[in-house]
Amino acid sequence: MEYSELFARTELLIGREAMRALAAKRVILFGVGGVGSWCAEGLIRSGIMHLTLVDSDRVAVANSNRQLPATTRTIGELKVEVLKKRLTEINPHAEIIAIPEIYSEASSASFHLEQYDYIIDAIDSLSHKAHLLNSASHTGATVFSSMGAALKMDPQQIRVDDFWKVRGCKLAAALRQRMRRGERPHRPFLCVYSEELLENRGEEALENADEHGSFHKARTNGTIVHVTAIFGFTLSGLVIQDIVKKV
Repeated sequence: MEYSELFARTELLIGREAMRALAAKRVILFGVGGVGSWCAEGLIRSGIMHLTLVDSDRVAVANSNRQLPATTRTIGELKVEVLKKRLTEINPHAEIIAIPEIYSEASSASFHLEQYDYIIDAIDSLSHKAHLLNSASHTGATVFSSMGAALKMDPQQIRVDDFWKVRGCKLAAALRQRMRRGERPHRPFLCVYSEELLENRGEEALENADEHGSFHKARTNGTIVHVTAIFGFTLSGLVIQDIVKKV
């Protein structure tokens, strides 16, 4: 199977030079859950050839409503490994690195962020997210980030804007508050977000749910796949657009 055959329709749209640029860029994606997994799919199907996936979680039954790696056959497996297998089946020419670890202040140096052209943040943890965005801003990479995709239903309310201009998103507000007290990113970056904020209507649904530790949060909120997937595909689209625009 030839690379040119796999991406003939994409090349028809953006041209050969842009395809070469896509194939040359190095991308690292932190978090491959409801948002990140769809972002990874969008990147590989668009012609990205060097993709590193970072996530320590394993597939759980309760992931099945929104996460690409989650099926009845993959329960208990590492998400990055499941995703790597799928993406390699889509494009066997791609270099896909799976790192089943957590990004944190302690582990940050091991990821060598300076080696990447694009850094994508789809992390849930507030402290890890803030540290990643600050660290990424010290590199020469272009950074894109996902804000909160939970408690959303309306795809028409999903937006992209500079981080400091995001409104109506509790996660963005909490991040800004944290950054004002400490270190702020050195450069601007775009975020995918939605101002919509619904309420959980089925709190009892979590009683028997198991996400292998993913529910160990101050609060767990409802999510649905058409929103998380649009967030993820929008992130991948921002990367592709930026590369094509610079050709």
